Amino acid sequence: MLTKRQQELYNSFYDSTHNNEYLEQKTEILVGLSAAMAMNCAPCVRYYLQQAKQAGVSEGEISEVLAKVMAVAAGQKRLQMEEVLESYVIDI
Repeated sequence: MLTKRQQELYNSFYDSTHNNEYLEQKTEILVGLSAAMAMNCAPCVRYYLQQAKQAGVSEGEISEVLAKVMAVAAGQKRLQMEEVLESYVIDI
């Protein structure tokens, strides 16, 4: 529900993340895929998987990205539990 101007600015910003100065195409795609997975955006995951296929990203590389996202998510849940236990002084 963005205005036309806001959508144009967003599109310009988003396009700049694909055509950036520092990351090669394959790395940019894998970073995008991991962000899409972490944000639970199924259309974005689909998009990046299609881009990965076109760029020759291997199944192994995608598996490594999935594993990293899973590890970060699991670690976040562990830390979240520790914070709750400490905040509410719960001794289990």
